[in-house]
Amino acid sequence: MKEISLNILDIAKNSTKAGASLTQIILEETDSALTLVIEDNGCGMSEETLKGVCDPFYTTRTTRKVGMGIPLLKLSAEQTQGSFCIESKSEEEFPDDHGTKVTAVFNKNHIDYTPLGDVVFSVTTLIQGDPQVDFLFIHRTPKGEVSLDTRDLKAQLGSEISLGEYEIIMWITEYLREQYEAIGY
Repeated sequence: MKEISLNILDIAKNSTKAGASLTQIILEETDSALTLVIEDNGCGMSEETLKGVCDPFYTTRTTRKVGMGIPLLKLSAEQTQGSFCIESKSEEEFPDDHGTKVTAVFNKNHIDYTPLGDVVFSVTTLIQGDPQVDFLFIHRTPKGEVSLDTRDLKAQLGSEISLGEYEIIMWITEYLREQYEAIGY
């Protein structure tokens, strides 16, 4: 993928498909590294599924025979001499503590580092596509922090207003962009 933000969109979408009620997207950035963590409380994966998930020819989808999201993220991180890790607990085995956590570390100074891209677009697309799911987004940089917690928005708006409504998505977009502008990112 041309931007890490597209990986975020793809992997976090997997979380919503797995029935997550909360998906956390955390970016920790230093001058030399970018760490991406996407963690959910979805149904998780069995050990067998987890072993195959990094293989592009392994997929649980019935519409196509390849699944490229996780393998591409892993490749992108490792090409920068970074690292990749995926952990998962299946709901079947861990009914009270299940979900998946994906961690990718990128060396920003490496020639193969993929730019972050438009992370605001990815986050707002996720919210608009699954407004019933809660998302926690935090991006910590050397210049400051940008964050959004849809649980706070829902508490303010009440249950009658969907986060997927156009005006709300436009507000969220502007809110995030203003935070990035305020820290000079």
